[in-house]
Amino acid sequence: MRPPPKTRRWSWRSQEFRGVVYQVLALLLLAAAVGYLLHNTLQNMRGRGIQSGFGFFLEPSGFSIGETLLPFDSADSYARAYAVGLSNTLRVSIVGILGATLLGTLVGIGRLSRNLLVRQLCGAYVELFRSVPLLLQLFIWYFVLTELLPPIDEALHPLPGVWLSKNGLQFPIPLWAPGHWGTLAGLALGSVAAWAWARRARARFHASGRRPPLLLPALALLVGAGLLGWVAGGMPAGLDMPEKTAITVVDGAAVTPEYLTVLLGLVIYTASYIAEIVRAGIQAVPYGQHEASAALGLARAQELRLVQLPQALRVIIPPLTSQYLNLIKNSSLAVAVGYPDLVSITATALNQTGRALECIAVMMACYLTLSLLTSLLMNLYNRRARIKER
Repeated sequence: MRPPPKTRRWSWRSQEFRGVVYQVLALLLLAAAVGYLLHNTLQNMRGRGIQSGFGFFLEPSGFSIGETLLPFDSADSYARAYAVGLSNTLRVSIVGILGATLLGTLVGIGRLSRNLLVRQLCGAYVELFRSVPLLLQLFIWYFVLTELLPPIDEALHPLPGVWLSKNGLQFPIPLWAPGHWGTLAGLALGSVAAWAWARRARARFHASGRRPPLLLPALALLVGAGLLGWVAGGMPAGLDMPEKTAITVVDGAAVTPEYLTVLLGLVIYTASYIAEIVRAGIQAVPYGQHEASAALGLARAQELRLVQLPQALRVIIPPLTSQYLNLIKNSSLAVAVGYPDLVSITATALNQTGRALECIAVMMACYLTLSLLTSLLMNLYNRRARIKER
């Protein structure tokens, strides 16, 4: 029999009704407090002759930015300057998250290695970089990249087309051609095909208990579709290769020592925490899973990939989300080494306009949005990885 439908009682005796009233009152009090503080702040600013408002974001900025992904000129607006600062923050944060995840996972697994040397080296890495403040590490890396590396006319040449010096890292990039649209379209179709194959393999595993190969077919679909799109687009193969002259290195793409400093510092520092999260997550898997894997004849790598890591993800993901958020917020320390991130652009705009409240509010809104988006994506992934009870 179905349970009787719930009826809402709109009376003070109803706990649910009282809870709604209390929440509405709390929100009204919070809104009143924020409104009072905002009104008081604006009134004091007018009394001291301090201008307010966000109209200055459409005015010319009057300053240049040394390293940008978006084209920027001193005649562009403050709004575009903030967009450049945000793109630089995203540039270092996204690459940093990927690098820290990869390095931290390898170090965390290495801490559980049966090889004594590997285990001790990974443990020393964690204890060293986790115990040194990030700001100090940034200063150390900046000193290494700007003082110990050779000048540009004596740049190191570790790989073909790659040059490393005090001026940064120069490397080759593909020359854009209309045929590359075919490559991008092929990669998009390959991604859809790889996703469809992964879903089919998962459904077959749940139905029969047999796991079809997943990684290699998915990579084959992605790479094969990309190659077909590249061939259909006319096989563009031009590369912008850096070339060393008598005094400098020209052409190609480049990243500055400031960007490399922030990236290295964030990756190495955050990876030391991620390594401990991965180690704890693997050790949280019951020991009986290891015994069952050994009874089935699985190799150590197979046991780790097929048995331990999938179960450890349920423990790893929540603290891993916190480390991703910390990395994004720690990127604000880039201002200490001169990297033009969001904080640096905000400081420059604040000094030129005097609009401290507006500049800081926009910066806070940007970091809040990045943090909420990161939490949303990780929570969606956590929802897929968690144990689903009946």
